Amino acid sequence: MWIAELSRQTDVPVATIKYYLREGLLHAGEAVGATRARYDETHVRRLRLIRALVEAGGLSLARVRNVLAEVDEETREMHEVLGAAHGALIPSDLTTTEESRGRVDELVAEQGWQVDSESPDRLLLANALDALEKVGYHLDDHLLKTYASAAVQVADAEVTSLPADDRQRTVEATVVVTALGGPVLLALRRLAQQSASAQRYGNPHRPACDTAEPAVRSTSQGVRSTG
Repeated sequence: MWIAELSRQTDVPVATIKYYLREGLLHAGEAVGATRARYDETHVRRLRLIRALVEAGGLSLARVRNVLAEVDEETREMHEVLGAAHGALIPSDLTTTEESRGRVDELVAEQGWQVDSESPDRLLLANALDALEKVGYHLDDHLLKTYASAAVQVADAEVTSLPADDRQRTVEATVVVTALGGPVLLALRRLAQQSASAQRYGNPHRPACDTAEPAVRSTSQGVRSTG
């Protein structure tokens, strides 16, 4: 495909594509003349990955470059590449307390998770626990373990669904899911909370068709039956 078609498929302006090419974020197409080149599905995937990192992940182009370098690193084992890609998505200026780091280490050990002791995700979780403490909310161990159990189910399903026949596609898919999957999980959690709240406390805002109309029909039938 020509660059105009690549732009249409990815919804990335031609000028931006050319900029990514100049900066080395996007590999060159197949030259078919002095000023023209053809592009293929690999360019489509790479542009979508960059969009996910920039627009959803909120990364600077410098950090995007780091993520892409990890994605393209073929000398590492797959597990190492995925871990490095995850790390590149995490802020580098996280601050944590010793207490929260200890809780995270204890949780990881108790769950039997195979996680590197230097994983930046440990710091990310500890930072989140500290943020809750700062506003006066202590996330108790029972709820934390419940979150961990749910996370295991989600992670197992995600890893199982990754393409197994193409290393590059596997890494790209992992980065995209990591960058974009968070909002999906958040929305699902909120929907589930609404449902759980309605079941526990009642739902005073149910649609009228669920409550009022049957009552009216019942009343009218009763009037007719007594008439």
